[in-house]
Amino acid sequence: MRLLLVADTHLPKRAKALPEQLLDELPRADVVVHAGDWVDTATLDLLEDRSRRLIGVYGNNDGPGLRARLPEVAYAELDGLRLGVVHETGAAQGRERRCAARFPDLDVLVFGHSHIPWDTTADTGLRLLNPGSPTDRRRQPYCTYMTARVADGGLDEVTLHRLPRRT
Repeated sequence: MRLLLVADTHLPKRAKALPEQLLDELPRADVVVHAGDWVDTATLDLLEDRSRRLIGVYGNNDGPGLRARLPEVAYAELDGLRLGVVHETGAAQGRERRCAARFPDLDVLVFGHSHIPWDTTADTGLRLLNPGSPTDRRRQPYCTYMTARVADGGLDEVTLHRLPRRT
């Protein structure tokens, strides 16, 4: 099962549209995960229409229209993998400990908010992933997203994809 992980799209404030490279990934993904800060409902509509399965949450910049359609935290079991999605996890320092305590029954937690790619594992085995942002790199050298594969109840082939700089 192939996953496409994205967060912090911030459309149309940070970009006018999702990058073509990201859109090209949609037909190859069995599940698309969006960890919040969509900003516009058009992006949610687009991903719902073009994804086989979409798991998403709202973020701190998402208004009432998105909050009415999305949860604050989402949970899914994907071929035995216990996945959670949330927008904010707090400061980087202590993140693994806090998230392991808050989400003791998960194998993987996908989060957003910082726009900073993140891939660590807590002492409990909880893997934390932040795909960064495909539209707003902030202090990062590139805009990014992630892909991964679920097999036999585990996660592998986690890849951070760098997008070309916009001109």
